[in-house]
Amino acid sequence: MTVDWSAFTPGTALAGGLMIGAAASALWLLVGRIAGISGILGGVLKPVSGDLGWRLAFVAGLLVSPWLYRLVAGPAPLEVNASTPMLIIAGLLVGYGTRLGSGCTSGHGVCGLSRLSPRSLVATLLFMGTGFVTVYITRHLLGGLS
Repeated sequence: MTVDWSAFTPGTALAGGLMIGAAASALWLLVGRIAGISGILGGVLKPVSGDLGWRLAFVAGLLVSPWLYRLVAGPAPLEVNASTPMLIIAGLLVGYGTRLGSGCTSGHGVCGLSRLSPRSLVATLLFMGTGFVTVYITRHLLGGLS
């Protein structure tokens, strides 16, 4: 395995991580809620009285952010090495895993680990381990499915 050093961007990765941490902290401090995307989106689809405004604002921020980034930094290079059916299957599996794990990587990995939640530690280890095994199988044993 080799590292593509031209794609190694620690500065932007650090900036993105700081922004995610700041947003998760702000949501916790200002609204008292955890920034788990699946839970936030689930609350938009099944709204509770008085709880919809901040959820819609959060989802709107997720949708508008890429366009704002493009205005400031220009278009980001994008390369997708998978077919549409494979992307659909992957998305459905992620959705199923999110329900099975009672949360997503943002809820468990970012917010749960920062709160030292044992449940989130187990969930994050399972997310990451499953990802490692899946990549190994698809790229090295099956020859790179697309």
